[in-house]
Amino acid sequence: MPVTKIKSNTTTPVLEDPGSAVWSKEEIWSKEVDIDIKWIEFVDDNVRSKLPAGTEVKDISAYGASYWTRTAAIETVQADGSEVSYFLKVTHTDPGKQMVHGEFEGQKVLYKAVPKLVPVPVGWGTYASDPNIHFFLCGFVEMDDNIPDPHKLGSMLAEIHRKAISPTGKYGFHTTTGVAAVPQKVDWKDTWEEFFLELLKATLDVEEKSQGPDPEMTRLKEAIFERVIPRLLRPLETGGRSIQPRLVHGDLWDGNTSADIATDLPVIFDSTCLYAHNECKLYIRAYNKYFPISTPEEDFDDRVLLYCVLMDDMRALVDRYPGGYEEWAKANNTGK
Repeated sequence: MPVTKIKSNTTTPVLEDPGSAVWSKEEIWSKEVDIDIKWIEFVDDNVRSKLPAGTEVKDISAYGASYWTRTAAIETVQADGSEVSYFLKVTHTDPGKQMVHGEFEGQKVLYKAVPKLVPVPVGWGTYASDPNIHFFLCGFVEMDDNIPDPHKLGSMLAEIHRKAISPTGKYGFHTTTGVAAVPQKVDWKDTWEEFFLELLKATLDVEEKSQGPDPEMTRLKEAIFERVIPRLLRPLETGGRSIQPRLVHGDLWDGNTSADIATDLPVIFDSTCLYAHNECKLYIRAYNKYFPISTPEEDFDDRVLLYCVLMDDMRALVDRYPGGYEEWAKANNTGK
């Protein structure tokens, strides 16, 4: 669950993340990718095998920017003579393999729900020329450098959330997905509170292993787990209220959205899908015009802060809910 970022030159961001830093694309993509560029200078046989029968590859060239992968455009001529381009993402290591597999599985479900919103998923796999190199392949969409219209994007996301409901009735996903190189804990759970608690614990454990222990974060985590999560998430599914686990992109921010030059429709990509509360990791205010806010509505802004997982917001939420769920239940005359 990375911090959500928005462009520094944007006056009306599509993705509104209260309290987040404002980063430019140059800052985001400044670090060198840890994968040799040679892996996108040719089309591996296993990549070719995912293309339609009779496809002739004309060219491959580096295209786009990615923090964790090498990316390229593949130009082809199909058996019927038509020209079709594909987008290739290449990574390495076992976590990288897990990442591209999860992205492919998630994009299949997104595409089934609203095909106009995501590039068509084509395949994923491992290079024939090197078993440590893995790839994700999808249709190529030429995108501009602008953020998409928030109302178009909000309405299309709402369409996904209406159509794509968990096939198990539980929260989770059928294969591991990952935010960047970090796997998400997506084991199926019956309640959103239980699922989000496990997801956040796993995410913060990875952060601690990477950055080392921090006394304040240890204190904040305990309070978030024991007081804030029950206070904000338990009321969603108790007292006669309910929500359904719906498909979410999982890492929706300004760097993973754009607009299709040909259609001017929004495009989302780099998904890390899971079946979750539809408000999770969704910072598009216009969305609320197309999908109702979950009850209790008065908790909406604080749920958004919780889903952001920013340290300043964690401090604010811990201070705001010292009595946790029990205090709220007593005030609302509910024992549940």
